Amino acid sequence: MSRVFDDKRATRRALALGAAGLLALAGCGTDDAAAEEQITVPEDAGVEELQVEVLETFDHDATSFTQGLQLAEHPEHGTVLYESAGLYGESDVRITDPATGAVLASQDLPADQFAEGLTLTDDSIWQITWQEHVAHRRDPVTLDIVESVQYEGEGWGICFDGEQLVMSDGSSTLTFRDPVTFEETGTVEVALEGEPVFQINELECTGGQVWANLWQTDQIVRIDPATGEVGAVVDAAGLLPPEEAGGADVLNGIAAAEEEGTFYVTGKLWPKLYLVRFTPVR
Repeated sequence: MSRVFDDKRATRRALALGAAGLLALAGCGTDDAAAEEQITVPEDAGVEELQVEVLETFDHDATSFTQGLQLAEHPEHGTVLYESAGLYGESDVRITDPATGAVLASQDLPADQFAEGLTLTDDSIWQITWQEHVAHRRDPVTLDIVESVQYEGEGWGICFDGEQLVMSDGSSTLTFRDPVTFEETGTVEVALEGEPVFQINELECTGGQVWANLWQTDQIVRIDPATGEVGAVVDAAGLLPPEEAGGADVLNGIAAAEEEGTFYVTGKLWPKLYLVRFTPVR
């Protein structure tokens, strides 16, 4: 599998960089807010301001336009990262070794589908698409598609909280879905001190909270899914050093790690994956 995958890398890198540049110019979602606008925490807000403490650094496939990331156990490969990679003609779902970045298995999407987030439920993978209104339910062992379903609107990020799916579409709305049927069951508006938070992208459900990348920023927010309130803002600026950033796109991809309170984070076309902890800003 690794040899076959390596053969694809020669063309993937150039295509990914070109497509990423076009997307950056054209935008990749709603027009609700300026794409590069960082959110600001008011001085008197009861919101935690956090920074990133890097615990370990690992290699990551720099041709992967990372859209979704989740750590899980695989019966053959052990502890792995499931990753969804985007771009038209380049989208896939893959299983990787967190320690080496090696791709252990992958399956391509049709060329006319742009992969977005993914998440694992008790017995399936759900992988969503950007503007194709299609979600694929996959076998987590083989990555084979079991069924495909339609939904309305755009797909950006998705996670599973143990009971329901939580999905973003680039706006300030999180949509809840049934993990078996993918039917919508409700929504919540995300806000920080009463102000809506837009460009919600990749999601990770853990500890009863939703952690979300904000597209075109170096920020990650922690959201209470019951109320939509943002309880913490993480500043991840400078995580990828300048010498590693050539050709890299935005921060995107967050997965809860083995130890409570730690996460794997990476970005679109990033050559590195980081094991991190979020700590208070001093």
